[in-house]
Amino acid sequence: MPILNRLADLQDEIAIWRRDFHEHPELLYETHRTSAKVAELLESFGLDEVTTGIGRTGVVGVIRGKNGGAGKTIGLRADMDALPIEEITGKDYASKTPGKMHACGHDGHTAMLLGAAKYLAETRNFDGTVVVIFQPAEEGGAGAKAMIDDGLMTRWPIDEVYGMHNMPGIPVGEFAIRKGAIMAATDEFVVTIKGKGGHAAKPHNTIDPIVIGSHVVAALQSIASRNVNPLQSVVVSVTAFQAGNSFNVIPQEARLQGTIRTLDGAIRAQAEERFKAVVTSIAEAFGAGVELEFQRGYPVAVNHDSQTDFAVEIAESVAGPDRVERNVEPMMGGEDFAYMLEERPGAFIFAGNGDSAGLHHPLYDFNDDLIPIGSSFWVKLIETALPAR
Repeated sequence: MPILNRLADLQDEIAIWRRDFHEHPELLYETHRTSAKVAELLESFGLDEVTTGIGRTGVVGVIRGKNGGAGKTIGLRADMDALPIEEITGKDYASKTPGKMHACGHDGHTAMLLGAAKYLAETRNFDGTVVVIFQPAEEGGAGAKAMIDDGLMTRWPIDEVYGMHNMPGIPVGEFAIRKGAIMAATDEFVVTIKGKGGHAAKPHNTIDPIVIGSHVVAALQSIASRNVNPLQSVVVSVTAFQAGNSFNVIPQEARLQGTIRTLDGAIRAQAEERFKAVVTSIAEAFGAGVELEFQRGYPVAVNHDSQTDFAVEIAESVAGPDRVERNVEPMMGGEDFAYMLEERPGAFIFAGNGDSAGLHHPLYDFNDDLIPIGSSFWVKLIETALPAR
């Protein structure tokens, strides 16, 4: 595998950074230590600009090529935040913060992009400008949108943007990508059914919110089975059902919550419309009231065709043509890099993490063997897209 020799030499140093981030996980926008460490390292690499506080705790670094930065500008993004999970890996660099851990590999994403930034700042074997983007709050906080709202794409006039995520189950040294939708829109709902409580022995005197809620849960599955084209993708999952606390009392209210996942904007709108109609009509049919909260989350992450083809070319140059899946199945998980892909052409690629525990699992750990592969991908992308003349 043609990993760049310099990045292979840097692997141990980059792994030290990664494990330091792993030991000190921070959630959402509270990445103060991580952001400070990232900015300190970027300054030490001799970047042309290092700016903090973009999207609250995001960090942006600028590296100009041999021609002084004239021409095209490409953004490379890594996420920095951790998850509210208790780590049980037993590693000597395991989280030192109870209830928090890097269970999605953002420590590795950050470290790999730092390694690429160090190399690019040393060599500058390209014409144009590289913007390295270290983003907080991917895990539910829409940090990408916050950075965009702070002028990320316009203050540094980015022409294209790329992101990478490690993926357990894909062998280390392999990549996977697809054109079009690669990760889902993530919408959330809370339904409060307002019935009429009473004695469990006299259900005829009540409006039972548990029975009504049970009908709602079952009927919501008809959105996927009877409303949406079966060749399209939609997931409707009720993930909590809370009502009552007694053996002999029918409660006054029931509360349901859950998520809807889609891979197409039109299907997303259809699912939302049907969801609201199903919930309100069932509650009305039983004579109950209902309060409905529907929160649109991250949009669909849609890879652009030309940039996806280019990412495949780069991945094949690093891993070999037989180790790049060009049409991987989309994932129904969410990813706020979607906001950046709405703003600029770009692509999001998966890099194999090997036979590790799954993402968001308390036994998960980023595979340090991926470090020189991911960093080489970033460097080769820049040197190919912005060739020095």
